[in-house]
Amino acid sequence: MDIVVALVFSAAVLFGADRLLLWLESRGHVRWRRKGRRQLSDEPTARLDSMLSDHTRR
Repeated sequence: MDIVVALVFSAAVLFGADRLLLWLESRGHVRWRRKGRRQLSDEPTARLDSMLSDHTRR
């Protein structure tokens, strides 16, 4: 009986987390299931040297 309760509780937690993430996705805070992942090859890239250089700080 304890295993059944644990499984039902786990399912309820996962369902609640999924609904929360879908709600956050509809608000634009995260990308979860509906919008899919971003294509990283389309994202702009920056060289590590340019990010760590001191010439931008004054």
